[in-house]
Amino acid sequence: MLTNKVSQALQSDWPFAAGRSPVFYGWVIAAFSTLGFLMSIPGQTMGMAVFAEAFIEATGLSRTQLSTAYLIGTLASATLLTRAGVWYDRVGARITILAASTLLAVMLVYLYLADVLGKHIADFLGLALPWCTLPLMTLGYFGVRFAGQGVLTSASRNVLLVWFERRRGLVSGVRGVFVSLGFSIAPLVIAALIQTVGWRDALLWMAAAVGVGFSLLTLIFMRDHPHRCGLQPDGKQITTADNARSKPSDRNATLAEARRNPVFWLYAMSLSIHALFGTALTFHIVAIFAAAGRSADEAFGYFIPSALVSVSTNLAASTLADHIRLKPLLVIMLIAFLCGAGGLLQLYTEVGYWLLVVGLGAGGGLWGVLSNLAYVRQFGTLHLGAISGLNTSLTVSASAIGPLLFSLGLDLFGSFDAAIYLCMVGLLLLLACGASMRQPLDLPPDR
Repeated sequence: MLTNKVSQALQSDWPFAAGRSPVFYGWVIAAFSTLGFLMSIPGQTMGMAVFAEAFIEATGLSRTQLSTAYLIGTLASATLLTRAGVWYDRVGARITILAASTLLAVMLVYLYLADVLGKHIADFLGLALPWCTLPLMTLGYFGVRFAGQGVLTSASRNVLLVWFERRRGLVSGVRGVFVSLGFSIAPLVIAALIQTVGWRDALLWMAAAVGVGFSLLTLIFMRDHPHRCGLQPDGKQITTADNARSKPSDRNATLAEARRNPVFWLYAMSLSIHALFGTALTFHIVAIFAAAGRSADEAFGYFIPSALVSVSTNLAASTLADHIRLKPLLVIMLIAFLCGAGGLLQLYTEVGYWLLVVGLGAGGGLWGVLSNLAYVRQFGTLHLGAISGLNTSLTVSASAIGPLLFSLGLDLFGSFDAAIYLCMVGLLLLLACGASMRQPLDLPPDR
């Protein structure tokens, strides 16, 4: 445990006065928020998926067994994310990001050694190798998913929201552009790294980047809140006397209050169904396109136009969100997902293909806006870690369930259509709720 003295220093304006920066320090936080998302890539699906073939060969696991380890590890990590959010509210962004970065690095080193440990245990106990490597890989996936996709992503998102109020949407949108581009090229970069140095050393390089490089930068430059630096959100300077009595002005619901609010569950389920649907599509992309008579090259090529639509939509909607309510964006997002699902059913046609590209691309861009702004707009910043932590646990769980749901649909009905129709039913129900449910707390910053 950190001593009280060290903890207090990390929650203060140490080691230099951020208020003396020649530019508003919120822009520095915006850069670190973006970098935090990018550093979470080793714990994201696209980061771990590149290592799948190497893990299968090294651990003796089948593809199904490795996928099962990934599913169990992801679901287990989701159960702790609400508690991690409460810890974030208690200790602040800098300590949380430092802890998550360190843990992610440790777990990457663990994955470097997991197959070796499994072989030693198997030899000692006289067991088949998969019996030992399966639980070890499950633990490894639990660690990287919890630290990377869960805590590091959530903390990097939340810290930016307290530094801006009137420009939250715009700044979040700019971050979203860089994050989307970084996530898009990450598999190619990691694959090139593996080809250059091998999969084991690639894990060590990533561990060093996040656990040493990013952690050191976070220690020096990260700050939890503008009020602790003599600043106000959006860049207004305040005096020491003002700082002492200054408090955030927005509403501050507790986690229990948010849970009782149906608006929370409307957004949580809407964001989660995208995680379920989008992850299932990514996981089974080659098989889904093959079923429609399309090649693997067309399957992987789909991500490029979809990403362009997503980035453009995200930036436009983020700018607009600073001046309008979020409810119309939620409704449009759900309609876009329905169009994308319809396109998936008609993927064998050009119209269906472009419906998929535009529908899921635009919906994904709006998803980025709403995941950033929905909870801080509705419930404030004081308990944002706990509230967003619960949402993250739900979306992470949905992302783990999606691929399995589509696989079961294929096994039982001979195609992916049943799972797609099921998702469309859920989207229609959410659309009906989203269009009819009142959201009285949803006010743009300029009102």
